[in-house]
Amino acid sequence: MGAVPYDDNNGVGTTFRVWAKFATQVWVTGTFNNWSVDANPLAPEQNGYWSVDVADVKPDVGERYRYVIASPFIDGVQWRTDPYCKSVQKNENSDGGIVSGDYDWTGDNFSSPQWNELVIYEMHVASFNRDNAVPGNFDSIITKLDYLRDLGINAIELMPISEFPDQYSLGYDPAFPFDIESNYGLPADFKDFIKAAHQHGIAVILDIVINHFGPYELDESLYRLDGWNENNKSGIYFYNDDRSVSGFGDRPDYGRPEVRNYLRDNVMIWLDEYRVDGLRFDSTVNIRNANGNNNDPANDLQDGWNLLQNLNNEIDNRMPWKITIAEDLQDNEWITKPTSSQGAGFDSQWDSFFYWKLYNAIVTANDEDRNMADISKAIAHSLGDNESKRTVFINNHDQCAAINHNMRLPERIWIGHADSWIAKKRYTLAAAIVFTTPGIPLIFQGDEFLEWGTWDPSDTLDWNKKDQFEGILELFKSLIHLRRNIDTNAAGLKGQHVNVFHVNNNDKLVAYHRWENGGAGDDTIIVANFANKLYDSYTIGFPRAGTWYTRFNSDWNGYSADFGNAPGYNTTAGNNYNSINDDMPYTGNIGIGPYSVIILSQ
Repeated sequence: MGAVPYDDNNGVGTTFRVWAKFATQVWVTGTFNNWSVDANPLAPEQNGYWSVDVADVKPDVGERYRYVIASPFIDGVQWRTDPYCKSVQKNENSDGGIVSGDYDWTGDNFSSPQWNELVIYEMHVASFNRDNAVPGNFDSIITKLDYLRDLGINAIELMPISEFPDQYSLGYDPAFPFDIESNYGLPADFKDFIKAAHQHGIAVILDIVINHFGPYELDESLYRLDGWNENNKSGIYFYNDDRSVSGFGDRPDYGRPEVRNYLRDNVMIWLDEYRVDGLRFDSTVNIRNANGNNNDPANDLQDGWNLLQNLNNEIDNRMPWKITIAEDLQDNEWITKPTSSQGAGFDSQWDSFFYWKLYNAIVTANDEDRNMADISKAIAHSLGDNESKRTVFINNHDQCAAINHNMRLPERIWIGHADSWIAKKRYTLAAAIVFTTPGIPLIFQGDEFLEWGTWDPSDTLDWNKKDQFEGILELFKSLIHLRRNIDTNAAGLKGQHVNVFHVNNNDKLVAYHRWENGGAGDDTIIVANFANKLYDSYTIGFPRAGTWYTRFNSDWNGYSADFGNAPGYNTTAGNNYNSINDDMPYTGNIGIGPYSVIILSQ
């Protein structure tokens, strides 16, 4: 589909193929025929497909093209951008460019991390590393790959990169789904970025949007491509009844085979041609549910469920090491159930239940109002038979975006005082919970050096904060180091098991045990203090006797000069002769600072 260059026994040229079901004639026009309307007619194929081979039209030499379409529903003819175009000019005509899929991947032998070892860094291309008035691009990210590798993350999740109408966007308004936003770079630039990320040991996960298209500039591509519509709707690529309304833009017709093929091809091009290591599907609830905000089976879009199942089945069959993550946000375990059990088949999903429980506890002003039962539920929450089936976070693009009237967590804790002791302490407490809770941890760009305020796609990160808050950066590095078990002393943080064994709602402490197989270097104990109170000696249970070493203490004043450096000392666990009711065979005493987390292992 689209403009496909060829170089074979038939010579050199490009095949143009488009689906225009109700067209009576289609022509391709472009720089190669002086934009002639009728020089190169396409021949009809089956089911509304049209194609033509045009000799001597080569890729990557600046050739531009569009389709000219006639049908009974059009007065005269109309010009349309190819829905499959990979290089659309951002101008009033939206001319398409002919590009080759060839690329020299020599040396790219990257293997993605195991999913229980992933630490994801969510990033927006334009605002991550912007140079004054120039939006960031793939090349500007490459200059920061050493920094990201040293931070310890091993996966970048890029917000959507498909072409959008304006200069700046979050990316969730795709106008040309196969095209790469021109401000970010060309297809080859994206491949250069992926190859460079792989060379730094970093996987690339890409956000994609197939729950809607537009709402802008649909008239240049998908909108009424061949003129046909019903009920004054948007034509052959979309539902033409009430199912078209998604709240964001027009919903594709998931039941029409040609549209399903289009969406399937869009998903696979990123995995195949661009070699991304996984996909995050935006708003899957709007694919599987007509209302887009609930789990009511009465509103199910069965075509949408089936499409998601088919996509995940194909990915699992062809490239099972590539992860698919759903943004569903309805606490629905069927999203991550296997398709063999009638689930959607995603490998992971964003855990909004975890987010809101932790968020409410962190931003609540008064200690006595924090609910440790909610924290216990958030930590122990499950979305399937594998802990990697949930992705956990305390910041993401939605929760930080100015367009949503949101702001980053440090600002939420105390507006106008994000760099205060109390904001830093509770923020780092939340970060430690994210990295020690079962699931795939995700941070949003700048989280690691206390970026605050609201986030806007036209802004850039304040990289001066990296030096100003170098201790907070070190705290994140420490947590990522432990989460990935780089020193082989906290394997339990990658494990499948969690037991929140101590919940003290009076004093606002919780303690939990993480493990895979158990034993030294595996069993890991996390203690979190949600109150502004220091404990020199506090008794909790332990699963094993012997010395437990403090691997992390968020109150260390090396992380921030105003932290109290409370004693997170090593402890020796002995027989359980007390009545703390932790249901553990041994007990020991720990020290912990206010709004702090300590991590211990043997």
